[in-house]
Amino acid sequence: MAGLYRPRKASEWATCAVAVLLILLGLPLLIMGAELALLGGSLYYVVAGAAIIAGGILMLMGSVAGAFLYLLAWLLTWPWALWEVGFDGWGLLPRLLGPTLIAVLVVLTIPVLRRLQKTSLAQKGIA
Repeated sequence: MAGLYRPRKASEWATCAVAVLLILLGLPLLIMGAELALLGGSLYYVVAGAAIIAGGILMLMGSVAGAFLYLLAWLLTWPWALWEVGFDGWGLLPRLLGPTLIAVLVVLTIPVLRRLQKTSLAQKGIA
């Protein structure tokens, strides 16, 4: 995947929108997470922000790896959230609800990304 794909169908536009959403949500996590880390806080936000941004960029390039990278970051958010607040439901809610809702959107993009990736490989004569 050398560059960005050109969305043609509604599902591809929706996938593109989810990828842009990931980038826009990852940027403040990375930037403010770096500020927090410099003050002695958790590095979680820096790592999560970087992974989310990279996932969004890979998705914009039509790679299913971007979706899986976000899902890995989401999966690792769960133990971090439990470590931070334990099993306090009100403490877990802001840490897990948003990322989980976005994970649902990302899962819905996987078939589109697989199709894009398969089409790209076929055009290159690889598949």
